[in-house]
Amino acid sequence: MHKNKNITIFSHLLVWIVLFSMPYFLSYGQEQDLNRLVAHFWIPLIFSAIIFYLNYFILIDAFLFPKKMMQFVVINAVIIMIFLFLKEFIEDTYFSDLVKKRSGSNGGEGRPFKMFVYIQILSYMAPLLFSIAIKTTKRWVRTETERKEAINFKLQSELQHLHYQLQPHFFFNSLNNIYAMVDISPDQAKTSIHSLSKLMRYMLYETNEESIALSKEVEFMKKYIDLMKLRVSDKTVVNYSFPSEATTIKIAPLLFISLIENAFKHGVSASKPSTININMTCNDKTVLFSIENDNFPKKTDDKSGSGIGLLNIEKRLELLYPNRSSFKTFVKDERYIAQLEIETH
Repeated sequence: MHKNKNITIFSHLLVWIVLFSMPYFLSYGQEQDLNRLVAHFWIPLIFSAIIFYLNYFILIDAFLFPKKMMQFVVINAVIIMIFLFLKEFIEDTYFSDLVKKRSGSNGGEGRPFKMFVYIQILSYMAPLLFSIAIKTTKRWVRTETERKEAINFKLQSELQHLHYQLQPHFFFNSLNNIYAMVDISPDQAKTSIHSLSKLMRYMLYETNEESIALSKEVEFMKKYIDLMKLRVSDKTVVNYSFPSEATTIKIAPLLFISLIENAFKHGVSASKPSTININMTCNDKTVLFSIENDNFPKKTDDKSGSGIGLLNIEKRLELLYPNRSSFKTFVKDERYIAQLEIETH
């Protein structure tokens, strides 16, 4: 911020130095008349600088932006008129020889007063308009930056909410599964609680980043699948395939776990054989994830879970990977299929 301010000050100084030096560059090699430069160029330039900075630092913020247009116009008109008369006074008082010489060259008729006034007014209007243009542009840029920051803050807040929403959802479903094992197999229930504690540690302490290594997410999913396999019968077959080679791909955490949860919740039957197939492949920076399971819809009186998993995925994909993700679910041959494709760059 301090560096940008210094650059701005330096830029302004450079502009004014160039403007004050222009007569020397334009009349290089010709005889210089210092009085003429002061009277006809430097004095109007000083007045222009005053008009520019007076508007830039005070008048535009005080009157133009608050829409006090009449006061803004009147104040600037008064300032310009004061400078017109002040320039004439300075020329007549301190540069009378130039005025007489100029009058003589015009045949003694003097300058056309109206034309002179019009030209002078236009010359003082230029710094005023430049000041308005620059100040308005800076205000628009600042407003646009603030708007984007507000949108980004809102998106981050919503993402954080979705992330925190997913954790209790995951914990609730896992506890329901463990509860079902307590009477049937207390030893397995104890093992499941220990495994769940490891999974929760990962969710609480390692998923707060915007993106994490895909390998960590794969390890998390494998541990969760192993945990879920403890509660299903021998009639359920779970097949999974994840990338075995090391990859530099990073992914938003906890995008796939809800799909695996749903597969164990809706794709497993206590009395019928069932199969869950989970597959993930990586192609360059694209991650392809698919999961298939038998379709055993949840009964209407089954209140386990809150049903937020898929909605959570859809919202997070919209926020994290707009136009870079594809998510669809469908039933084919009595098999429920979910497919998720993400371009990570």
